[in-house]
Amino acid sequence: MDRRTFAAAAVASVLPVVASAVPAQADDAAARGADRRERGDARLQSEMRSALADKLDDAGAAAALVPSIFDIGFTWDPPTTRVSGIDFILAYSFGNRAPAGGGDPAKVLYEPGPVNEALADTVAKVRARRNVPVYAQWEIARFLRSKYGMTDVTSVEPVIAADGTITYLSTYGVAAQVVNLRKSLPAGVGTAGVVGFRDHVKRCVETTRLAGVASAYAPAGFTMPGTYDPQSGQAWTRRRDLYLVHDMSAQWQMLEQQLLAR
Repeated sequence: MDRRTFAAAAVASVLPVVASAVPAQADDAAARGADRRERGDARLQSEMRSALADKLDDAGAAAALVPSIFDIGFTWDPPTTRVSGIDFILAYSFGNRAPAGGGDPAKVLYEPGPVNEALADTVAKVRARRNVPVYAQWEIARFLRSKYGMTDVTSVEPVIAADGTITYLSTYGVAAQVVNLRKSLPAGVGTAGVVGFRDHVKRCVETTRLAGVASAYAPAGFTMPGTYDPQSGQAWTRRRDLYLVHDMSAQWQMLEQQLLAR
């Protein structure tokens, strides 16, 4: 066997071993990273309990509060599931733009804006992997139909009164409408693949569950849009530091209602 033949044979024999080792090494590295994060989170919560117990002079209250403080203030990643396991996509809008033609904002629909176009792009990517029905707030649905020609899209519209006054739905209001549309299906509501803005999507998942979709997750493997629109018609969606305060406030209100209900 000449040297070139020997070298080729050696490489051919080694490659399958290397190829099989790479995924295992990647999995090991991911597991080690997750373990480090979990240990770091546990240390941080321990320090928070100690500091808050000192400030409140009440170890019991500190122990009760710290998990919620940590979840609301430090946890921004939503629970995820494989896209193969979802039964429908539920997409929540984020921000908008003032009406291009002006007019009374109480009676003229805002423009969807660039962030909702980015959210529509994400929905299209998920839909390309899993052909399921889509329920989307109207700002996203407009792009799904005009840009992608997507069918089987249910647009969740704002409520328009007899006098033309427009009431935009809250995150919970959107979820409740979708639950109402799906609850009579033979298989029930099903599992939702939730698409939302990066800093909004965790609360979108939580709100979807609260509204009656017990099985709601962000689809794993998809990056949610995260660029803020400084021209958004909703002031709290123009920059990140302001939005995070808004979102944390909403999460605290949700928690308060759940605690009172118990």
